[in-house]
Amino acid sequence: MTRKETKDVVRSEPSILSPFEEIERFFDEIMRRPFSLFGSIMPRLRAETEVISPAVDIYEEGDDLVVKAELPGINKEDIEVKVTDDYITISGEKKKEEKVEKKDYYRYERSYGSFSRTFRLPVDVQTEKAKAKFENGVLEIRIPKTEEAKKKEKKLQIE
Repeated sequence: MTRKETKDVVRSEPSILSPFEEIERFFDEIMRRPFSLFGSIMPRLRAETEVISPAVDIYEEGDDLVVKAELPGINKEDIEVKVTDDYITISGEKKKEEKVEKKDYYRYERSYGSFSRTFRLPVDVQTEKAKAKFENGVLEIRIPKTEEAKKKEKKLQIE
């Protein structure tokens, strides 16, 4: 029998870096991708900034203009809505306090943040008939369109 000799395609040997080389490698990585470490180093800060700017949908449904905003973790009392003939502004403040006490452990965290978003309304509306409700972290505002806005709607024939 003949014996075949095998050769390693890749041989890896453990590399031992000095503390200075590790720090240098870390800073090289930061310089190559400066924002890649943001989520891993500061996940709490990333989560806080996502909540501060709520997602908002604006659409027409029947005779109403509907504005929906996702506001999880915010109390109804901390939300303010202002409607003019042309704009709607949704603003609020998030206040969160968490206190944990156990036998050998104590933690007290507070986070605060405010937001304000203003949108131009796409149609003429009757601001005096606007209604808002807040349920399960979602703010829904319904504003009836004016009669003129309803008449301006035109269905197009597709050729």
